[in-house]
Amino acid sequence: MGEDAHSTLPVHSPSATAVVLTAIVCLGTALALRYFLNATIGNALPVVTVFGATAAAQWYGGRYAAISVALLGLVGCVLMLSPADGRTRVDEVGGVLGIGAFLFTSVVIIVFGEVARAARVAAHFRSETLRITLHSIGDAVITTDIRGHVTSLNAVAESLTGWTAAQAAGQPLDAIFRVVNENTRQPVDNPAARALREGTVVGLANHTVLIDRDGSEHPIDDSAAPIRDADGQVSGCVLVFRDVTAQRHLERERASQLQTARVLAAIVDSSDDAIVRKRLDGTIETWNAGAERLFGYRPDDAIGQHISLVIPPDRLHEEEQIVATLKAGRRINHFETERVRADGTRIWVSLTISPIADENGAVVAASKIVRDVTPRVHAEAERERFVSVLQNSQDFIGMCDLQGVPWFVNRAGLEMVGLDTLEQAKLTPLAEFFFPEDRTRVIDGFLPQVLRDGQGEIEIRFRHFKTGAARWMAYKVLTLRDRTGTPTGFATVSQDVTERKARGDDLIEADRRKNEFLAMLAHELRNPLAPLSNAVQAIRRREPGDEQTVAVATDILDRQIRQMSRLVNDLLDASRISRGKIELRRARVALRPIIEEAIETVRPLLARFEHTLTTTLPPDALYVDADAGRLSQVIGNLLANAAKFTDKGGRIWLSAERQGDEAVIRVADDGIGIAPEHLQTLFDMFVQVDTAIERSRDGLGIGLTLVKTLVELHGGTVQVHSAGLGCGSEFTVRLAAVSAAAESPEVERRAPAVGDSIARRVLIVDDSVDAAESLAMLLAFEGHEIHKAHDGADAVRTAERLRPDIVLMDIGLPILNGYEACRRIRSQTWGETIIMVAITGWGQEEDREQSEAAGFDLHLVKPMDYDELLRIVASARSRTSAKT
Repeated sequence: MGEDAHSTLPVHSPSATAVVLTAIVCLGTALALRYFLNATIGNALPVVTVFGATAAAQWYGGRYAAISVALLGLVGCVLMLSPADGRTRVDEVGGVLGIGAFLFTSVVIIVFGEVARAARVAAHFRSETLRITLHSIGDAVITTDIRGHVTSLNAVAESLTGWTAAQAAGQPLDAIFRVVNENTRQPVDNPAARALREGTVVGLANHTVLIDRDGSEHPIDDSAAPIRDADGQVSGCVLVFRDVTAQRHLERERASQLQTARVLAAIVDSSDDAIVRKRLDGTIETWNAGAERLFGYRPDDAIGQHISLVIPPDRLHEEEQIVATLKAGRRINHFETERVRADGTRIWVSLTISPIADENGAVVAASKIVRDVTPRVHAEAERERFVSVLQNSQDFIGMCDLQGVPWFVNRAGLEMVGLDTLEQAKLTPLAEFFFPEDRTRVIDGFLPQVLRDGQGEIEIRFRHFKTGAARWMAYKVLTLRDRTGTPTGFATVSQDVTERKARGDDLIEADRRKNEFLAMLAHELRNPLAPLSNAVQAIRRREPGDEQTVAVATDILDRQIRQMSRLVNDLLDASRISRGKIELRRARVALRPIIEEAIETVRPLLARFEHTLTTTLPPDALYVDADAGRLSQVIGNLLANAAKFTDKGGRIWLSAERQGDEAVIRVADDGIGIAPEHLQTLFDMFVQVDTAIERSRDGLGIGLTLVKTLVELHGGTVQVHSAGLGCGSEFTVRLAAVSAAAESPEVERRAPAVGDSIARRVLIVDDSVDAAESLAMLLAFEGHEIHKAHDGADAVRTAERLRPDIVLMDIGLPILNGYEACRRIRSQTWGETIIMVAITGWGQEEDREQSEAAGFDLHLVKPMDYDELLRIVASARSRTSAKT
């Protein structure tokens, strides 16, 4: 049933030219053949060849060609068999009867040929129709014969099997159509063999794969049916199959979609997030378990309700904006807002809303995923507050990873190290924050220790990136760890201790000076103690009547006591300087008498060291606005300093002159000089630039400090110059000079006269028996009546009993202190007229104020000036008389 079986036969009515040519060819062939047979058979069967020519003409040319061949063949044969004389003999062809039989036979041939031709054309038409149909359908078709050999393939079958119809023709179907199970890879029974065997339609099982000629695989769906002839007998098989790759993909996709839908449904049901579907009008359509947990509404309570069920009233305007966005087909991602639970609690949520469109693309609903972000929002708020605290802190706060790459430094920290932005800090390795000489200590020593212990602290220098200046920091570092406890970096909260460090250095220096001062004070106090002790022993061991020894010893005692008094006064001045309590009693005074007074105070010292003093004073009077006593102290201290730090037999120069509006005083010497590094600290308290034993000098290192303080209190300046050690030194004091006009008359301050020899009743109160006895002896020499008490309570009782003219009372007394004892005496009528004098070692200004508040008339500081004390006691009688 191959399509080539009738390819050489005409199936349409031939054209006239075809008919003529067919007739000529068939006729010529018949006559020629008869001509050659004439020699063999003679006149027998005269038109035998014409019958075949007629049949051939009928087959190939149709009835018209056949009729033409029959008639012209008859004529030709008659003429060919006629005698040579040219006469035609009908008898040669059987006469009229023979001609009739020939014609009848030719008609029969033509009729049967025409019938056969019509049947052939119809069969060809059916064949062509089947062929075209098979080639036109989308399924692949293979036909076989009764033996299962391929007889035909359509184009689709050729494409799927990889065999052409010509290559497949006659091949066993199993060789062309190889099928296996898609899952097991086992061969599948040939459906055509079963159809041929059983005579029924057979279909392949699912998951069948066709393997084509080059090994490619095609999922197929097929069926086979037997071909039956007119008698109903099976004559072959037709196999119809199709490529279902797209269908399989679609099935897989649908299965995947179904599985995805199931997974999504499971996710929706088990999700911690609220997943809600709503219509654009706000009606809730779905409500998962997460929504029930988040908002507190069951699905039955929420579905069908408006979405405003969970929207706070002040947030309803957001819903309009959300709907407008969804209608535009846009998705809303991570929109953070507030929602309200069934119990009224407001929570922070993150909304992700996707539009849902119908088959026409119109948005009809929305899918909303709601996540509770309340903890994160609160944490971020806390973080913001924390960051705000960090940023507003004045400490250096920074964080870095384990590799030393910073990722946070607060504003104060950036300012401390001279960086402008956090980005600059992130690009700066941690080691760069420290001075090069400190980096190894920090990076290789300190940070590994912090990593090991979890925290640590050192004081280290940070580097200012712009100026290069050092900034001392209390570098406190702790290890940052993740949730598993693994170290991830370092954090520091460091304080600037530059000023404290400087103060610490100053304190160390001050402590050093204090220790030096205490050693110096001990030395200075011991110096007079030795001659005092010697003088006392000399008096005790003298021979009776040895007045010379007594006189010498007395002078020694007087000098050493005065030296100790000067030491005490220097200490009091030092205290006043440190507390800013020095007060000046300024007046317009001549400078020359002040200088002369100062020279007199240091003349014994100059004589002791055999120095030569050269003075140069102005010929005219030079006046300044100053406290005469304090200015004399300034000049005396400068001269004493020059004397003490100039080797024995040295030279000292003192000059004073007017330079413009200034009075300039210079004190120079050729002494030991001053090293350049000591010039800046020379005027500091307790400083002596040369403390070598061989150059040991009297003094506590207070004199120059007092000079600078007093000069500056006068509005002046003091400067020092020295070319170096061994080159001497020069001090220059500059004060404002004033005019000599309207000079205030010098007032002579005279002490009250001692008076006559009338004895005063004196009560001495001191818990030190020696002090009371020695003072009593001094006053008894003057003829005064002396009484003693050694505590405050006894003093009050004795005063009440004796009614003294004057009471000399120590402050630090047992039972009642001097202040309280004085107040009790003053509270009595008899005590109002008594002269109360405080005699104490406390000499500060507040001590004097406290004495005055307690009722004391005078405040004397030990050791007292003997003459001053006698004048005070002598004045007691006249004061008493005045008060009575």
